[in-house]
Amino acid sequence: MSDEKTTHFGYKQVPVEEKADRVREVFDSVASRYDIMNDLMSLGIHRLWKRQTVELAGVRRGHRVLDLAAGTGDLSERFAGIVGADGEVVVTDINAAMLRRGRERLADAGVAGNIHFAQVDAEALPFPTNRFDCISIGFGLRNVTHKQNALEEMFRVLRPGGRALVLEFSHPESFAIRKAYDLYSFSVLPALGRLVAGDADSYRYLAESIRMHPSQETLRSMMEQAGFERCEFFNLTGGIVAIHRGYKL
Repeated sequence: MSDEKTTHFGYKQVPVEEKADRVREVFDSVASRYDIMNDLMSLGIHRLWKRQTVELAGVRRGHRVLDLAAGTGDLSERFAGIVGADGEVVVTDINAAMLRRGRERLADAGVAGNIHFAQVDAEALPFPTNRFDCISIGFGLRNVTHKQNALEEMFRVLRPGGRALVLEFSHPESFAIRKAYDLYSFSVLPALGRLVAGDADSYRYLAESIRMHPSQETLRSMMEQAGFERCEFFNLTGGIVAIHRGYKL
């Protein structure tokens, strides 16, 4: 466990015990407009990123899947359709407003029977060891206070032979993409947030939190430290987003 007294919240340093509450306030603020903002921010490309994540997961009928930081349930919906009635998808988020929005969205989509909901902290998962065939966390790891703890918990509840997928904003590969991405992130995103969600600060935090997230190579090393093997990452859209995959062998 970390003994640090402060951690980053975007570019700010805050007491460790305050970060979860600050992140919760961000998502409480944006929950009702979360889906439309995702489409606007990414020009719809986030759907392709999530589809690629599900393809890399290798989930089959009858599997048990844990979707951490599930938000409004985009990944969960796809997994539920694959695992079928014999399988199970556990939809989780630390934020009650986001989990409620996800439950409503999945109910509207007709997803039922093989899906369950739980408000959980990724750093302290309330599930038995060796429980799940696959674990995903999409655009959530960067918000976790102690990322290494979350990765270790993911490894613990994954069954031998299972795999974990981390879909997250990352570090663009080229200088030109980085410069354009910085301009977009710190100018366009807060303006969109103000116009659509009535909240520029939350989307400024989004841009800052992405910059503070570990690089692709660093995150791969962190997964290996947590116990995962055959760890690899796949850069999407020039490295703006990366999918990391690791196995419990």
